[in-house]
Amino acid sequence: MIRIALLGSTGSIGTQTLNVVERHKERFEIVSLAAGGNARAFFEQIEKFRPRTAALARAENLPDRVKFTANGASYERRDGGITRIFLGEEAYLDAICAEADVVVVALVGFIGVRAALKAARMGKKIALANKESLVAGGALVMAEAERQGAEIAPIDSEHSAIWQALGFDRKAAYKKIILTASGGALRDKKAEELAFVTAEDALRHPNWKMGGRITVDSATMVNKAFEVMEAAWLYGAKKEQIEVVIHPQSVVHSMVEFADGAVLAQLGVPSMEVPIQLALTAPERLETSAARLDFASLGALTFAPVEREKYPCFFIALRSMELGDNYPCALNAADEVAVQAFLEGKIGFPDIARVLRQTLAQTERVHIADEQTLVGEDKKARALAHRLISEGNGTFTA
Repeated sequence: MIRIALLGSTGSIGTQTLNVVERHKERFEIVSLAAGGNARAFFEQIEKFRPRTAALARAENLPDRVKFTANGASYERRDGGITRIFLGEEAYLDAICAEADVVVVALVGFIGVRAALKAARMGKKIALANKESLVAGGALVMAEAERQGAEIAPIDSEHSAIWQALGFDRKAAYKKIILTASGGALRDKKAEELAFVTAEDALRHPNWKMGGRITVDSATMVNKAFEVMEAAWLYGAKKEQIEVVIHPQSVVHSMVEFADGAVLAQLGVPSMEVPIQLALTAPERLETSAARLDFASLGALTFAPVEREKYPCFFIALRSMELGDNYPCALNAADEVAVQAFLEGKIGFPDIARVLRQTLAQTERVHIADEQTLVGEDKKARALAHRLISEGNGTFTA
């Protein structure tokens, strides 16, 4: 029985993780859950999976079964069992409990970094679906995981594909990694049309069902630059060893080229259940609900380079990787702020790139020596991005 602490249980990856658990009840047990603010879905999950511990960031619309005592809060389930409840913005850290074998980090944003760090310090296996853990905190997370012998299993479909091609050995030899990108919801628009894009347009991803920020990041391809950074940490790759190509069909999830010129690719119908299940059980493969590829009717699979004019954010994010130190952290913080401002209608789609560029330009280099420094740099970059948006009033210089 694999005991799971699931952080981000009501999001897309979280709910699909629970689907995997439900399909293989004899293999998995949910020992703790953590979520943001969807209280109704969260407590339904508690009733169904009966964790001993649960954490909710925003204590709104709590059911009557939540009872408060001097020792905290608890929830009396309909089966008569008791789930201990932690509340507050940092409560998700309490869901990383001692009895968990695997911590699934499916949180969105910078908060995932601290979760990954705590799980690594506890020597837990980390099933990682949070990009920021390695983008902003890669040096800290990887070093802590190495010290404590904590295994990191990727959930991102691209990094799972690479992991599979390497025989589930992140230290296996290879020559080049080829990451595929769908191109996002706006891939068929011309660069000059992007000024008129709405949030609704950017959220209409043709291949994947994901959360708001990651869907916009797919449209800007910031997410793909983040995956380049993740590949560098996970597989010891240099930037020049990683190639990115646009693959609209999202059938080839990524590829690895070896010294002899052979290329291994992992293919499949777009579904996160396969990488989620593998992060929990690899190298063993279990049945999933994912549809099967029909090669006879599949049609052409196409690949194309990334256009700089159409995806400026991709190249700005890669620049932060080249700068190193606190710059990827600053880039991530600025992206979270800019994407949220775009979704709220405060800035236009092209302004996301301007916020990222100006944040990097006004960031001073700081070496990330510890978690406290990382958290401080994240806060500074967020404040800078907010100021740039406020002072610009939606209009930014190049």
